[in-house]
Amino acid sequence: MVAFLIIGLFVLLILGMPVALAIGIPSLLYILLERDIPNFAAVQCMVAGANTYTLLAIPLFIFAGNLMNTSGVTTRIYYFSNKIVGHIKGGLGHVNVVGSMIFAGMSGTAVADAGGLGNIEIDAMRKAGYNDSLTLGITAASSTIGPIIPPSLPVVVYAVVASTSTGRLFAAGIVPGILMGLSLMVMVYLLADHYRTPVAEKRASLKDIILSFFDAFWSLLTIFIILGGIFLGIFTPTEAAAIASFYAIILGFFIYRSMSFSQFMDAVKQSVVSTVQLMFIVVAATLFAWILAREKVPQAVSNYILGLTDNYYLILLLINIVLLIVGMFMETIASINILVPVFLPIIDQLGIDPVHFGVIMILNLMIGLLTPPFGTVLFILSSVANVSVEKVAKDTAVFLFPLLIVLALIVLFPQITLFLPNLIFGE
Repeated sequence: MVAFLIIGLFVLLILGMPVALAIGIPSLLYILLERDIPNFAAVQCMVAGANTYTLLAIPLFIFAGNLMNTSGVTTRIYYFSNKIVGHIKGGLGHVNVVGSMIFAGMSGTAVADAGGLGNIEIDAMRKAGYNDSLTLGITAASSTIGPIIPPSLPVVVYAVVASTSTGRLFAAGIVPGILMGLSLMVMVYLLADHYRTPVAEKRASLKDIILSFFDAFWSLLTIFIILGGIFLGIFTPTEAAAIASFYAIILGFFIYRSMSFSQFMDAVKQSVVSTVQLMFIVVAATLFAWILAREKVPQAVSNYILGLTDNYYLILLLINIVLLIVGMFMETIASINILVPVFLPIIDQLGIDPVHFGVIMILNLMIGLLTPPFGTVLFILSSVANVSVEKVAKDTAVFLFPLLIVLALIVLFPQITLFLPNLIFGE
């Protein structure tokens, strides 16, 4: 029955079925065919999967991200980033990365970055005469920083499934996120001559940097409100999401006065649609994971992998390979809900901190967003840039190398992720 379940999932994905249905249909068929399971068990399991206080942060962070994209925040972030790093060889490629790192502290999703800030970045780089391959590649790669630097929607879901601290996970993503940004900037610098990037802008004066900072000040303050409030214990991550949404409304209507009521309602509608889609995936994946647990799949996988070798690093390599492959085919939230219960017994046996493993898992799945056949970011940028998905995938491939290097560093040196959580919250 388990084989039927998994084969059914991948067949439906290959046929183009929406992720939630591809997960949910085999799960419901399993419930119907297993006569010793009451039919209402599926409903109870799915309701329990969504009935979690921490998950309230998801619609609120989605709403905040959509509001930021319509209230002029992204434009100001891009302009400020340009004044800071626009003079370095590779110019707007570096601006692209720094802008994504800053916006990551507000949105928490790769999709919001690619669809909102990515639109501005692509337009600016094309107007400046940048090679389209560099433009598309770095825009796609930099968007994956969003779910690593807090706040992060995948982190919220992982925290619920793994029963670990959201605050510690948020803190754990800061250093890896910065390393991702720096590695991508190094790659842009090295490839600048190959892509024949335009001559970088003249270094901005201190006065220009200060003026651009004050122009973006209220936008940048969002990061300090969200992270400062969480790390200082003033409010929970869920409350931080509500405050971020409220603050985004104030920015759009009263400070920048750049958001109309119709734009506000569009943000509401987009947020509702995105939330429903995401939560449908969450509840379907919860049922799928419950079935796997009932069939003792986590224990079987754990025993199989630990039976192959007792080498700590080889086991981690196997887990990372599995995550990278799964990331190519399955949506991030679904992957977290299904795979965390499978891998938790293994990481517990190896003595790996679940916070450290959470960052490893999410970064693997973010790299999957950049790889065919189902890389979400590839499809979004294809639509935004009006080019084929194949072209975006090809142009992005070279930027996978710095991300894989950062992934390797995080796997090999746990303190990269655990230093800040231990400093802020204690060991």
